[in-house]
Amino acid sequence: MTEGQGGASSVPDETDDRRGPLGHATFRWLLAARTTGVLGNAVAPIALAFAVLDLTGSAADLGLVVAARSIANVAVLLAGGVIADRLRRDVVLVGTSLAAAGTQGVVAALVITGSATIPLLVVLSVLNGAVAAVSLPTAAALVPETVPAALLRPANALLRLGLNGGSVVGASAGAAIVAVVGPGWGLAVDAAGFALAGVLYSRLRLPARQDAEASAGVAGVGSGSSVIADLREGWSEFTRRSWVWIVVAQFAVLNAAFVGATTVLGPVVADDTFGRAAWGLVVAAQTVGLGLGAVVAMRWRPRHGLAVGVGLMAVTAVPVATLGLAPAVPALVVAFLLGGVALEIFAISWDQSLQGNVPRASLARVYSYDMVGSFVAVPLGEIFAGPAAQQFGTRPTLLACAAIIVVATLAAVSTRGVRGLTTEEARRAF
Repeated sequence: MTEGQGGASSVPDETDDRRGPLGHATFRWLLAARTTGVLGNAVAPIALAFAVLDLTGSAADLGLVVAARSIANVAVLLAGGVIADRLRRDVVLVGTSLAAAGTQGVVAALVITGSATIPLLVVLSVLNGAVAAVSLPTAAALVPETVPAALLRPANALLRLGLNGGSVVGASAGAAIVAVVGPGWGLAVDAAGFALAGVLYSRLRLPARQDAEASAGVAGVGSGSSVIADLREGWSEFTRRSWVWIVVAQFAVLNAAFVGATTVLGPVVADDTFGRAAWGLVVAAQTVGLGLGAVVAMRWRPRHGLAVGVGLMAVTAVPVATLGLAPAVPALVVAFLLGGVALEIFAISWDQSLQGNVPRASLARVYSYDMVGSFVAVPLGEIFAGPAAQQFGTRPTLLACAAIIVVATLAAVSTRGVRGLTTEEARRAF
């Protein structure tokens, strides 16, 4: 394992807990970089969706383009986890940010010049998904290297607030850009956001990885071990905790239903009813809910936080059902806001559970297995949502997706492993 940038840096000082996460310079740069990246990236789904609809008018084509990204993402995630556990994570994040800026810049140029075709967009979506597969586990596993363990929950909450705030601004601005000047310029904003994030990631000064891992009492990877051995070790860490793979299985089903309903059918419903600009407002409402959920999670620390978060995922069926039953902007704004609150409370509890129970040297690989399992069925949802709506109708398809979300959530929250996990903070308090 190579050492982190800045050899004189040390593991975040446990005695500095009173300063909070923002008292640590490395965390501040991480927060700035991730917020900047998502500010531009929030524009991309809206811009890409309407770029494809402008090109062919086909929900099936839109599903194919977004599914291509998801398939590549899933295919590369495990390798991304190994890369993140072997290499300096700051360098990985700089490289992936610049690569993402390049791919999105090309997409923007094609759309702006009228040169885009579905095959070209599929190829570029594959490249962008592969880059994201390396970036995602790297960024998630980086948090414990920027703050002491006692600050993980507030640090994750602040990161999520930054991500959600950037998403709110990005989605709202993206809808306006798409409506006024076209989807190509929205994709150009996304590319610029990634480029600036790469610059900010270059300012990270991480502790030496070997020192950090020694202080955590775990062994690093890559010292003479093969990639297959690293993957096996990560798999062992992933499977030895039943609550981890149960929740991941839940999200394999839930994500397919939710993403298929909202990413593919949402823009179709918007075009048929209340319009494109208002769809940006609906998407922004979910990110506002995510921000509210982060604020709640910072202060509400239930003893069985993971079980509470998992159970709340049933609420994400509400926006899907509302799209089918009452596709009016006021109802959708409220529904997507509530879904965002539930999703964020879960996400922060999930990150805290993983970061507090999985050895740091294996954390990126466990995150990569988590992401593979959670995303593996997303392409199926994206590919089949359009044809299902054409065959059975948009409303029945959306209601079926909502029912799937509820059933998957009830199955997960009823298991002993999920209900029995308590947070470290709760164990100290009781």
